[in-house]
Amino acid sequence: MNARYDRLRKPIAVTADFDAPRWRRDFPALRQRVHGKPLVYLDNAATSQKPRIVIDAVSEYYQKFNSNVHRGVHHLSELATEAFEGAREKVRHFIHAASVREIIFVRGATEAINLVAQSYGRSRFKAGDEIILSEMEHHSNIVPWQLLCEQTGAVLRVIPITDAGELEPGACEKLFTSRTRFLALAHVSNALGTVNPVKDMIACAHEHHVPVLLDGAQAVPHLPVDVRELGCDFYAFSGHKMFGPTGIGVLYGREALLQNMPPWQGGGDMIRVVRFDQTLYNDLPYRFEAGTPDIAGAIGLGAAVDYLEHVGMPAIEAYERQLLDYGTEQLQRVKDLKLVGTAREKVGVLSFSVDGIHPHDLGTIVDREGVAIRTGHHCAMPVMERFHVPATARASLAFYNTREDLDTLARAVEKAHQVFL
Repeated sequence: MNARYDRLRKPIAVTADFDAPRWRRDFPALRQRVHGKPLVYLDNAATSQKPRIVIDAVSEYYQKFNSNVHRGVHHLSELATEAFEGAREKVRHFIHAASVREIIFVRGATEAINLVAQSYGRSRFKAGDEIILSEMEHHSNIVPWQLLCEQTGAVLRVIPITDAGELEPGACEKLFTSRTRFLALAHVSNALGTVNPVKDMIACAHEHHVPVLLDGAQAVPHLPVDVRELGCDFYAFSGHKMFGPTGIGVLYGREALLQNMPPWQGGGDMIRVVRFDQTLYNDLPYRFEAGTPDIAGAIGLGAAVDYLEHVGMPAIEAYERQLLDYGTEQLQRVKDLKLVGTAREKVGVLSFSVDGIHPHDLGTIVDREGVAIRTGHHCAMPVMERFHVPATARASLAFYNTREDLDTLARAVEKAHQVFL
């Protein structure tokens, strides 16, 4: 364990009796063997596996009440609408939003961020206005703002990060000027696992009358999230990283802001009246949900929320912190291995490199041992440039992982070391 990292971390209640193997049994995909070995799935930051309750919820929709939502008067449509809107309420409760009008279903965090950039930003920003991001952002929280800058003449300003993978202390405050119009920031870094001090940064931004969007894709599966306590103006996350289906996600936005934002896409549920000389738009949240939504995906996401609340987010956070500490200790015993990202506050992401072995080769050898990890730039090229590496290997944890999984990972990396060096 990195002594500095261990010494400075905030204490957290530890759940000694968390039964990861019990929860693991709820995930059918984790029962399989890969290359003749029991699967050790450590690619959760890319996408998580799905529990049976989510799979069954999606299957039940298609088998029993497959129908379009909202405007149908027949029985199946009423059942579909009830389940779809019920999922919206579950999400609202899960992140503690004030109203279901603040919960917009989208395809994922990427679409949510694009929606805010185009609807909020494009109608307000002009040449010379400034948007603050951080050096650790996922491409999905960089490129939409670059596109907006090309459209409006606004410019990006970037918060640098330290060698530990933390935001430079005080750097954000120094970047605010009279031209700052927006702050978009990862709640948790997908490449480093860093948990950013977002509540303090939101407070700082609001002192400058600057709204804040948080990319919560890597936070929601691992930490309790309360958008009202954080004070953020927008919060984006994806279903598939929180044990739900792919193709569904959520944009939370404060109702007062959403009410004054123009639609981003047209058609379907976002309309109230359409004439050739004028269209009247629907109320929130439907104004931002053009076309037939991912009904099955939303229902599956609702089931994932039910499941996470059953397991308990505080218990998940505490257990995964134990697991991260253990995994850090095991990997640091591997010769020539270097961890990339040693922030004081982290979730379960272990990015690393091994001297003399390309991460892609490392990932291939590890896969032959039944261990699934991610290798590459993790859609965070600026992070790789900051640490002067072309790529890293990344093991990312979920509450169904165990110490034995991390032992297997460490042995597999040791084997790769022996093969190549």
